[in-house]
Amino acid sequence: MNLDDKEPAPPVRVLVVDDQRLIRDGIASLLSIRPGIAVVGTAVDGRDAVAKTLELCPDVVLMDVRMPEMDGVEAVAVLRGRAPECRVVMLTTFDDEEYVVQALRAGAHGYLLKDLPAEELAHAVRLAHAGVTQLDSSVTRHLTASLPSPGPAQAPAVGLSPRETDILRLVAQGHTNREIAARLYLSEGTVKNHVSRILTRLALRDRTQAALRARDLGLL
Repeated sequence: MNLDDKEPAPPVRVLVVDDQRLIRDGIASLLSIRPGIAVVGTAVDGRDAVAKTLELCPDVVLMDVRMPEMDGVEAVAVLRGRAPECRVVMLTTFDDEEYVVQALRAGAHGYLLKDLPAEELAHAVRLAHAGVTQLDSSVTRHLTASLPSPGPAQAPAVGLSPRETDILRLVAQGHTNREIAARLYLSEGTVKNHVSRILTRLALRDRTQAALRARDLGLL
């Protein structure tokens, strides 16, 4: 078989959830014309989002935070148990730290603000489908700035070596593996291995959860 004749990947199926019709329909329209994305439906609140997700089986749900009946965070928690294969990305105007933390703890695979360009939103949908957790850059800055500064001499995080504790702190501050390697005079491959061990030892899914755990451990 000719590799050029390979079947294209199926489009990412998306459900858009927002209690404001104009915004809901606008997001759905913008995404529907992007390649590789199929908007399979919309929902008006968290309760409707759960029902539509179970009915339509989308790959990605774009979920507003503040909604009547059932808010976005509650809906994420329900979907985590009833449709764990679905990726939920919060899409909202609120960059409040409490909302971010609650959403990620509930199982959201990202937290984005509604002012991002349509192409970036489409890219975010594809990344979410691929399993990549995303935080809006302004949300990351706001979250990091709200955390207390580390003391001069902190004990290593539970189950981690002093080096891994340092790397966890830098991951939580938003540094890439390359930046961490430069700061600690390590190879990028060594840092990557350390990060993988940290995630395994602390039973974490990704770097976003690592940032939340670092916060809980008082490393930020």
